Formats: sequence, C-alpha cells, structure tokens
Amino acid sequence: MALRCEGWTIPRLVQFLCCALTANLAVAQSAGDDAEVLEPVTVLGQRIANVQPASSYAALVTGLRYDPQIDVQARGLPEGQADITVRGGLFENTGFRLGAVTLFDPQTGHFAVEIPLAHAMLSAPEVLTDLDHGLNAFNASVATIQYGFNRVSEGGVFDLGLGGDGLLYAEFRAGTTADREGGRRLGALVSAAGSRGDGTLPGGDHEFRRFSGQVQLLAPDSETNVLMGYHDKFFGWPGAYTGFASLPETDHTKLGLVVIDHRQVVEQGWWEAGVAYRRLEDDYDFDRRTVETGVPGSFEHETRSFALGLTGERRAAGLDWAFSSQLVADRLVRSTDLTYGNFNSRSYLSLSLAPGREWVFDRGRMLSAKAGLRADWSNRDENALMPLFSLSLEQAVGSGVGRVGLAFTRGSQLPGYTALNSAPTGLFGGNAALGREYADSLTFSLAYEAAGWQARASLYGRRDDDLVDWTYRQGAPFARQANAVDIDVHGAELMFTRYGEKLDVVTAYNWIDKEADYGTARVDASFYALNYARHRLTLALLLRPLPWLDVRLDSEYRRQRDNPLRNSSDSAFIAAFSVSTPLPHAENARLRLVVDNATDSDFEEFPGTPAVGRQISLGLGLGW
Repeated sequence: MALRCEGWTIPRLVQFLCCALTANLAVAQSAGDDAEVLEPVTVLGQRIANVQPASSYAALVTGLRYDPQIDVQARGLPEGQADITVRGGLFENTGFRLGAVTLFDPQTGHFAVEIPLAHAMLSAPEVLTDLDHGLNAFNASVATIQYGFNRVSEGGVFDLGLGGDGLLYAEFRAGTTADREGGRRLGALVSAAGSRGDGTLPGGDHEFRRFSGQVQLLAPDSETNVLMGYHDKFFGWPGAYTGFASLPETDHTKLGLVVIDHRQVVEQGWWEAGVAYRRLEDDYDFDRRTVETGVPGSFEHETRSFALGLTGERRAAGLDWAFSSQLVADRLVRSTDLTYGNFNSRSYLSLSLAPGREWVFDRGRMLSAKAGLRADWSNRDENALMPLFSLSLEQAVGSGVGRVGLAFTRGSQLPGYTALNSAPTGLFGGNAALGREYADSLTFSLAYEAAGWQARASLYGRRDDDLVDWTYRQGAPFARQANAVDIDVHGAELMFTRYGEKLDVVTAYNWIDKEADYGTARVDASFYALNYARHRLTLALLLRPLPWLDVRLDSEYRRQRDNPLRNSSDSAFIAAFSVSTPLPHAENARLRLVVDNATDSDFEEFPGTPAVGRQISLGLGLGW
C-alpha cells in the first residue's frame, strides 16, 4: 500500500521533487559565468565572549555556550557531550548545516553537534529559525545552526594549556596559501588537538583526540572547500544519561567526516552544492565497573550516513526564487541493542522552494514577502508537504533601520534509531511505532539596527505534534521510555548587542512556557521536553581596557521548570571569564587564564545528572 501525505503518493511526490530539483539545477546552471565577485557574505558578530573553555581544547559546542538563542545542556564538560536546544525544542529538533549540506546523526540527536573540525575552519554560527529554517532545514523541526567556511590564511598557532584535576591539552594549527592564475588562490589548513583530565568528580575523566584538514580554492566567482575530520573521544560522567549519580557511566565515540562544498555566483543569483559522508562508532557503558562487548547490554553501535545538498537563489520573472534540497541515505550498520525496530536503513529527500518579492515605497520603506512549500519524503515513513510564509516591513528610522516581521512555517522530522529500535522495556525503552513529528510555528518580530548596535524582540508560538520525548514514571524508576507528546509552546526572545572599540556587549532574555499532552501514556516526569528554562537571562562582555589586556565574561541566570527528578535547585547563576595578555618581549605569545563555572553552581542541567564543578586552566598560545 502506498504511503500518502495529503493526497500525495510516493511516485507522484518523487516525480514532483525530481522535476523541481532538476529545474533548480537548470536555473542555476543556465546563468552566465561572467560574474566578477562573490555574492556578499554577511559578517556575523560574535555573540559569546569566551571561545576557549577551561576544560579542554575548543570544539564547535564551545562557541554555542551562553549564546542568547541556544540552550546548551551538558553532561559534564560540554566538549564531552552536550544537547543543543532552541526555543524550547529537544536535542533532536536542531540541525547543523555546513555550507549547503546538513549533518545529522541517525542514531541519536545527542551526537548532533559532534563535528570533528577545528573551529577556526568555520565561520561564526548563525541560528536559523522561522522561514530561513523551514527553507534550509533537514530532519529538524525547530532550528538550524548554519556555518560557513573561513578563509584560509598564512601562519599558525600552537596552544598549550594545563589546569586543575589533571587537565592537560594542546592544539596545533598551520595554514598556507598560494596564488594561481586567473585570480585564484589555493589554501590548505591542518589541525591536531588532544586533551585529557580527571574531571571535577570521581569518574569524570576524559581523553580526546581530533585531527582535521581543509583545502580551499578561491576564484573571483566561486569557492570550493574540502574538509576532513576525525575524533576519538572518551569521557566519563556519573549518571550521564540515566540520571542516577551512583552509576559511573562512560561514552566512547570514534567519528570520521568528509565534506565537499562548492559555491558559485551566476548572473542574477548564486548556487551552492555540498556532499558529506559521516561514520560514527559509539560504545556506551552505563557502569564502567563491568565489561561487556558484542552482547546485548554493551550498547555498541555503528552508523553511516551520506548527504547531498543543493541551495541557492535566482532572480527571474520579477521574483527572487530561493530553493534548497537534500538527499540523505543512512544505515545502522551494527548494534548490540538497537535490534527491536522494523528497519536498519532509511532514505530521505527534502525540497523547498520559496519565491519572494520586494516593494519599495517613499520615505525609505520596503515591504518584503516570501511564500513557498517544503516537501519531505522518506522510504520508511509518511510524507509531508508543508507551507512557508514570511512578511516584513522595513523603515528607515533616524540613523538606523527598523523592521517588523511575521512568519509562519511548518516543519517535520523523523525519530532516530535509538528511539525506534531500542527494546520496548529496559534502561532506554524504545517504540517502533513512533512516526513523523510536526511543528507549526508562528512568529512576530521587531528589530532595530544602527551603526554598532542592534535590538531585537520576537514573540512565538509553536504546536509540536507527536514529538518524541523520553519520560519517567515511578512504577519503573530504573527505565525511561520513548513516548510521543503534543506540546503547545509559547515564548519570547529579547536581545541587545553593541560592538565598540573597547567594549562589546550582548545581553538577552528568553521566556518559555509549555503545555504538554502525553495521551494515554503514564508519565510522572520528562527528561527532555519539559526540561527547559522558563526564564533565562544572558550577558556577554568583551572588554579591552588597555591595548595589552583582554577581559571576557559570559554569564547566565535561569529559572528552570520544576522537575521531580532534579536534586539541585531549579534556579542557577553560572558564569565564565577569562583574562589574556601578550607576554613581554614576545609579540606572538599570549598568556590566558580561563575559569568556567566560576560560581561553582551545582545546577543539574539534566535532572539527576551531577553538575560539573568550577574549572580553571592556564594556557599559552604561540602564533606565527
């Protein structure tokens, strides 16, 4: 029997998607190749102060801590394992996009941010929500974190650090460039990093290794990047996933990644295509005092995924046609415990098309409208056809620009293999009957931008249908269960940024409220869907009082929704700061002191999982 979605059968949907995808490629390729410069790229201001942690070398997740729009929920040090949530979503509701291709983990969204590339290779992250997310998302219903590619430059750095609890880390990066004919430039960058430490709690040790490389070819009208990365990460943390601090848990992942991306400027537009291959081996132990391998209960898994993405924009017939598509195939290659589902491989295809138009009026006013459709298809699940819409009015006000916007989007995604293929009962109870999740979002926004500063406010409402959550009930205290839940989410975001010569300030306030309906499922507590901050206030300061002194502060105050599994208070104030200065008579050497969790807060980011304590490290960076 053919799967259907609002009157669409799989053959009809595939025909539509393939035709539209072919049309998009034709549009992109039919334009001339005589453009002289690349499409302008928006430069994103840094929204957190500290990009170096006190616990390890820097990873991509380090640059997301304290972000005004992102809630990073960590098990121990964030560089060990962290969930990424936006606007009260779950860890699987946020996608990560490099260039034109979105990376995701088919086993579990807990590994979504595991991207083994040096942060210097990628641009500052941009959080896509509303129509921008709906247009560019893949298998993520709430938000997408978008990265571009930094320009490779000559030189390098060697960073060495040590700290409390036996911490020792080092990172090396070196880049080189060469000019070629026709205004092209070839660049290459390599990086290696390692870290080890005992942790702030017994059983909280870690040992990380990461190797990555980038080859880049820049031309007057194009850019090509090839990136390769590998990490071998072991970390331990009491009660990391179970929430029982008496269990000394460990997780060991080996991850390989290859990404190839090409961006081309054409007449009246641009297009970008990317391909990615990702292979992950995971060995999780809920009790490191026992040794199991190759048998049920040893929690060993291997997944592979291949993704091909295309995105771009083309002006034709008086409209700006934005398009994006992605084809993905994944496989659960082997697993000792994910053996109870209906399948071990899945294919996905998504396509979105949204034409837009702008109208310019007198007195500096401009009205912009964009509307389109997104189609998601899978060979294992039902299909979805979803609307996208946004409307904004821009007005010159004084020396700046004010904007008012309204957006409606529908998103969808499919659950991972841990939720689908775990045993129906036990430590992590799965549910093979879980299906496609949907999210309808409506957002009203205000913004004002002037030279050096910006203020923004958003009010949003979202309806999550059949969202996959992991829940607890008192009758089975040593197990959690994957259950579908319908949730009404309401929230507000307020943010102010100012960038100056001696002081940068980023401050924000977030409010979220939820009403959940688990249907007939018996639920006494939620590990994820109802683990959110009702009120969250962040402040980032980057102070340069003297030419030789750099002071950075990140801080967060939160009041979490009450959870019967949480042993700590529901409110917390957490801060991180660093001080750095060049060494005398050594222009390219810089000394850095970093303190994370300076308040030594014991707030449990996951109910029942102990917090990481205060961490202090001293680092020395040598550049050339």
